[in-house]
Order: sequence, then structure tokens, then C-alpha cells
Amino acid sequence: MEARAVNKYVGSSPRKMRLVVDLIRGASVEKAIEILHFSPKHASKDAEKVLRSAVANLMNRDESTKVETSDLFVKEAYVNQGPTLKRISPAPMGRAYRIRKRSCHLTIVVASKKV
Repeated sequence: MEARAVNKYVGSSPRKMRLVVDLIRGASVEKAIEILHFSPKHASKDAEKVLRSAVANLMNRDESTKVETSDLFVKEAYVNQGPTLKRISPAPMGRAYRIRKRSCHLTIVVASKKV
């Protein structure tokens, strides 16, 4: 049994978010939450929120079967690029520099170890 959670248009660049997501891929859910909670990276807050949402989705999917969080692991975790907001910043000698504010889409899939 597995469940997924997706957070779109996260205001962090995909490169920075991938650094955080790579830490939890394949880990148990309890270990992954601990890693994200104590990580100094700003992107870890969004990743922890999505991970907790995926666990809640799995718990709510089937009320009759009891699922322990100790039996869950992060099956998939990936980051896709979202839209980029383009802004202009003034530069010397009448020029303009382009600022690209990147965003990303974060997807986390959790599954139970027992089949």
C-alpha cells in the first residue's frame, strides 16, 4: 500500500530542494522526519510538510487497516522544475540584469514495508 503527496509551486529552486530530498530517499519515515526536522536548510520545512501529508494520506486511505508509521518508508521522492518568474534589476551604465525566481514541484511517495 502506498500514498503520495504533491506540493506545487514551492518558492525554492529545484537545485536547493534536491539537496534536501536526496537525504531522505529510501529512508524510513520516522528517520526521514527526524532528518528534515533538524536540517538547517530552509527547503527542509516544505519537504517535512509534504512527507507528513503523504503519511496522513496513507492513514486516511483505508480506515479499516491499521498502519504503523514504523512500517513506512519513503519509496519515491523527486523534485521537478516549476515556472520561473522573470524580474529585472537595475545595473550600472543603464543596463538591466535579469533575475530568475525559480520554483519547483515536490512529490513524495510513502509505502509500507509489509505487503
